Amino acid sequence: MDAQHITTKERLAIPRQQMPSQDPVIRSHNFQEVNLGYTIEQAQREAQRCIQCKDPVCIKGCPVNIKIDQFIKLIADGNFLGAARKIKEDNVLPAICGRVCPQEDQCEKTCVLAKKYTPVAIGNLERFAADYERENGSVELPTVQPATGKKVAVIGSGPAGLSCANDLVQLGHAVTVFEALHELGGVLMYGIPEFRLPKEIVQAEIEGMKKLGVVFITNSVAGRSVTIDELLEEEGFDAIFIGVGAGLPWFMGIPGENLLGVYSANEFLTRVNLMKSYQFPDNDTPVFNCTGKNVAVFGGGNTAMDAVRTAKRLGAEHAYIVYRRSEAEMPARLEEVHHAKEEGIEFLMLMNPLEFVGNEEQWLTGAKCLRMELGEPDDSGRRRPVPIKGSEFILPVDMAIISIGNGSNPLIQQTTPDIEVSKRDTIVVDINTMATSKESVYAGGDIVTGGATVILAMGAGRTAAAAIHEKLMAAGE
Repeated sequence: MDAQHITTKERLAIPRQQMPSQDPVIRSHNFQEVNLGYTIEQAQREAQRCIQCKDPVCIKGCPVNIKIDQFIKLIADGNFLGAARKIKEDNVLPAICGRVCPQEDQCEKTCVLAKKYTPVAIGNLERFAADYERENGSVELPTVQPATGKKVAVIGSGPAGLSCANDLVQLGHAVTVFEALHELGGVLMYGIPEFRLPKEIVQAEIEGMKKLGVVFITNSVAGRSVTIDELLEEEGFDAIFIGVGAGLPWFMGIPGENLLGVYSANEFLTRVNLMKSYQFPDNDTPVFNCTGKNVAVFGGGNTAMDAVRTAKRLGAEHAYIVYRRSEAEMPARLEEVHHAKEEGIEFLMLMNPLEFVGNEEQWLTGAKCLRMELGEPDDSGRRRPVPIKGSEFILPVDMAIISIGNGSNPLIQQTTPDIEVSKRDTIVVDINTMATSKESVYAGGDIVTGGATVILAMGAGRTAAAAIHEKLMAAGE
């Protein structure tokens, strides 16, 4: 079917193309990517579903305002490299965002077709274009403007920091990124499992930024290795962007959380993803042996899904999601829940832990839980879980992973008290510029919003980069 001569009626008759994926039985025992990506034929067919609205409202649903209608038309026309480059005008990490962004709650939610049909698979098409460019060795570096003589420090190499650094280096500024860990990529590397986001894709994006001139320094803990004031006053940086994320795990505050075998999701995923504990003893950072054991993950978000699916791949006989509300209230992406169920994850809904119990050697043996029922909606709009009296029981578990959210690491605030923080310890900014209360210091991503999405963090990084550039250029006039 010629993309140039398809009627709207014919476009609407095309079914949404389903992404091929690994067989659930096979993939639940490996760390290879679950989704396999569109074929060329599928991508063009899906792109032909776009009716090319005169007012493409899908763009307004994207935090970085990708020119969605234009890149999709390029795919429909067979210009796949052109599509990738069109996306990169606004999004420097399309292969990543195409995999992990919640498009169903952003661009696809606002797609005109969503009202009566299924929305165009914008995320799948974004991934296709980015993968095609990378796999065909045709990645084109953007033009870098003449050097401005200005230096900018970016703290954190997660999505906020990377997007900020990328924009600033293209504008001619000398950019140095400081990363606390030994690998670059932030939550993209330590938080998201290989089966959902292959690490080589993250590393390929970062290599492209190195070629543009961004300098990366690892094992540098802001607030300890170097402070904000030292960067400004001693190192001579003209501006600083803080994108350190929200990496301080929350616990439930119940008895027994100090037992052996109880992890935060952050620690568990970091050990497995970044330190490759699944290759123990070849890599000497173990996690508790899951083989044949019962593992329970407490929480209902995407991180909880990542943790429980990882435990299954590490050999857990029973891998549970324990959540105090019903499945309808779970914040995890529907695709992640679907994949988890296919892989044999067991969902224990309307259940709240009261305490963890252990043996004489202080190893976890079970979780005392209370059954719940749903009451009236709370401030989040979700129905509040209400305890059912007398319903307590012990769930036998050998390992527990707490995944109920994260707070802000206090290191920067402790050493830079003139940066204003909220009651939640997030950094307070002007949302139009991402400027903090401290002169020449900006912040964005989860350290400002609390735990959110990759694309929202990237949007904050880009907003900050534009404001930093404007200020630096005004100062140089």
